[in-house]
Amino acid sequence: MEEKLTRLNKYLSEAGYCSRREGDKLIDAGRVTINGVVPEMGTKVSPNDVVAVDGEIITKSNQKPVYLAFNKPVGIVCTTDTNVEKDNIIDFINYPKRIFPIGRLDKLSDGLIFMTDDGDIVNKILRASNNHDKEYIVTVDKPISQTFIKRMAGGIYLEDLDRTTKKCVVKKIDSHTFSIILTQGLNRQIRRMCEYLTYEVTSLKRVRIMNIKLDVPVGEYREFTEKELKTLHLLLEDSTKIHEAKTNNENSSRISKASKDRQSKNKPEAEQSKREDTSRSRSNQDRPIRNRRKKD
Repeated sequence: MEEKLTRLNKYLSEAGYCSRREGDKLIDAGRVTINGVVPEMGTKVSPNDVVAVDGEIITKSNQKPVYLAFNKPVGIVCTTDTNVEKDNIIDFINYPKRIFPIGRLDKLSDGLIFMTDDGDIVNKILRASNNHDKEYIVTVDKPISQTFIKRMAGGIYLEDLDRTTKKCVVKKIDSHTFSIILTQGLNRQIRRMCEYLTYEVTSLKRVRIMNIKLDVPVGEYREFTEKELKTLHLLLEDSTKIHEAKTNNENSSRISKASKDRQSKNKPEAEQSKREDTSRSRSNQDRPIRNRRKKD
C-alpha cells in the first residue's frame, strides 16, 4: 500500500501553522525543511517525514480547530511574521495556540477579521469567485454625492492594479459616511476607489464577513458560536460547488470554443476541396471522350 503524500504547503495549513499562501512564502524563503533538507516548491511529504520551520518541528494536531472573530484596532498589522513587524496581530492577541488571520485589513483600518488554525478554510473564504460578502462602514473627507454612490457601486477601473472592481452595493448613511458590501478583496480596494473619485478615507471599519457580524469591542475577540460555524460551513460548501461548476462550465466552453475554432479553421479547407471536386467533375463532363469504341 502506497503512503499518502501531501503537498508541503497543505501539510503546514493542516497542522495549523499557517495558511497555504503563507506556507508558500515560507518555503520560497527557504525557512522550511523536510528531514533537515530545504525542499523545492511543490514537494510532497509522507507521514514519516519530519517537517520544520526555522528549526521548529511542525506536527499535525488532533485538537478541535480554533475560529475567532477579532476586532482589529487601527495600527495593528495582519502578519504572522513576528520578527518583521512589531505591531503584528499575533503578538497583540497573544492567543495560547498558534493561529493566523484569514485575509487582511490594512494598518489604518479596523474591524472584523477571522483568526484560525484551520488552513483549509482560508482559500474557501478568500476565493473571490465564491462571492462572499464583506461589509464595511466608511467615512470620507467631504460630502458624499449621489454620483459618488452610483460610480462606486458600478465598478471603477484601478489603473495601478489594472483591474476594474466588481459591481457592489453602496448605501449612503449620512453626509460623510456610507456602507459598502464587496465580494472581492483587492489591495486597499475601498481607499483606491475613493481616491479615484477624489475622496479621501478618514476611517474604514469592516463590520461583517458573510454571516458573522462584528459585535465585540476594539482589541477583543470571541469564538464563533456553533450556529455561526454551521452556517459558515454550509455557505462554503455551496459556494465551492458553484465554483467547481463554474470552472467545469468554463472548461467546457473553452473546449467547445476550441472545437469551433478548429471547425472554422477546417471549414474553408473543406469548402475549397469541395469546390475543387465540383470543378473537376464539371471539367470531366465538358472534356471530349477519347478512345471511345466504335459501334459495330
